[in-house]
Amino acid sequence: MPNDIEKLESMANWMDSRFKLPGIPIRIGMDSIIGLIPFVGDSVTFLSTAYLLGKAHGYGLPWHVKARIFWNGFIDWLIGSIPLIGDIFDIGWKANLKNVALIKKYLPDTEINLRA
Repeated sequence: MPNDIEKLESMANWMDSRFKLPGIPIRIGMDSIIGLIPFVGDSVTFLSTAYLLGKAHGYGLPWHVKARIFWNGFIDWLIGSIPLIGDIFDIGWKANLKNVALIKKYLPDTEINLRA
């Protein structure tokens, strides 16, 4: 059974870089696809940020890490809500991958094998 961090990494991969665009070396995820629905799509994908915030809080991570996770998700939501420009931005920003990297960086080594 995969540990908690592996599950978070898998979710972030699905949201940010699961699919390769044919003919170009760019990867997209469900965030970019769902984000094509103006405003609503980016609001729905913000739920992944809320989930990661909840996990960070449950791990007891410092407030500044949780603030950074929120900020990454907020920027993704804000700029992602702009039609066309936001869709292009979503492809490069990859907030979920950034946020999981933050969690891994600040999570004490003794808690890396937490179970869901």
